[in-house]
Amino acid sequence: MKKNVAVVGTGYVGLVTGACLAEIGHSVVCIDNDKKKIASLKKGGIPIYEPGLEEVVKKNRRAGRLSFAGSIAEGMKDAELVFIAVGTPPTPDGDADLSFVEAVAREVARHLTRYTVVVDKSTVPVHTGEKVQETMRLHGKPGAQFDVASNPEFLREGTAVKDFLHPDRIVIGVDSPRAEKALRELYAPLQPAPLIVTDIKSAELIKHSSNSFLALKISFINAVSRICESVGADVSLVAEGMGHDARIGKSFLKAGLGFGGSCFPKDLSAYIKMAEEAGYHFDLLKSVQKINADQRQWVARKLKKALWNLRGKTVAIWGLAFKPDTDDLRNAPALDIAAQLMGEGCKVRVHDPVAMDKAKPHLSGVYYAKDAYDAAKGADAVILVTEWKEYKDVDLKKVRASLHTPVFLDGRNVFDPKAMAALGFQYHSVGRPSA
Repeated sequence: MKKNVAVVGTGYVGLVTGACLAEIGHSVVCIDNDKKKIASLKKGGIPIYEPGLEEVVKKNRRAGRLSFAGSIAEGMKDAELVFIAVGTPPTPDGDADLSFVEAVAREVARHLTRYTVVVDKSTVPVHTGEKVQETMRLHGKPGAQFDVASNPEFLREGTAVKDFLHPDRIVIGVDSPRAEKALRELYAPLQPAPLIVTDIKSAELIKHSSNSFLALKISFINAVSRICESVGADVSLVAEGMGHDARIGKSFLKAGLGFGGSCFPKDLSAYIKMAEEAGYHFDLLKSVQKINADQRQWVARKLKKALWNLRGKTVAIWGLAFKPDTDDLRNAPALDIAAQLMGEGCKVRVHDPVAMDKAKPHLSGVYYAKDAYDAAKGADAVILVTEWKEYKDVDLKKVRASLHTPVFLDGRNVFDPKAMAALGFQYHSVGRPSA
């Protein structure tokens, strides 16, 4: 059944959600108060790099199912469901800043003209649904009919379009049969994906619990990598042996330089804060944070052993985005690593296939290379930080010939240690013995 939908916010979550809801047949208006962004979207521009998104947006704009508006008043005129997909950045004490969510709830309440389901799509702490309800009752017209629901997103940057259209589960938190019916109808085209119906508080906790558990798995295998380096074991083999256990699984058991992005760091902090407010000190997640922060020191430790003194040395960094297939630099390990190396007196040369322009306001004093080879030219070491396919496919002989010193730090365990040693590299990877 076709629905009229408004999505407030055109960031990673909002734009993907709006475009994909249009893709499955609904009429969608994406709303943002950033006039430049809306003007660009109306002209066919895409503000983020996400594989497949541009094609879905263009297709559904041509079909008349997807449009853009610069105000809530304009965008929600015919909406049966309004999704709140605005940012919830961390506050200095680790809590989630919900001021954008509150502002949207107020504005939506003022413009309600019919029964509407207001859906929290942003990642929010438990009790946010209650606060949205209170805000809307306070600022809406007397007798306005609405329900609030929670519908957490499970989109991975780089595969977000695929994740939306082929979900492993859909979670909706509701407190009324009418809201449940509307959301079931909305997501009917995505069946047979499991649809899990919960109360609102449980749905809010599912998102934070999921992301925190995945971050825990990453930090666990990174901690294991430190032991492997000390005793001469291979963390990739340890992870493989663990991953075949169906109770554990292979996903997120890959040692590296730690996690970044907008979700895991923020959601960990918010969950720790939520737990404290509920009277529980979530020390396990605090350890996850510490392990992740410590993992970024791996580069400096290895470089100091390989190059002795870092001052005056030239270091190439391959990859700036926090993961491949995105231009997202939020909490990206590469930015911290580059800043640390410059603080040690290194000259830093960087490259990324898509994130260079976004990096420039955040990372000055480095050389922005035209490609991986240009970055490595004359360098004393290459550091692979983001495992883009472009780097996996480089001509390693050409790279080796261009280096001043053949040190290669593989922060994502992409290459084979024996093959790298045979090419003449002083090769170091995370938690694996050097050949």
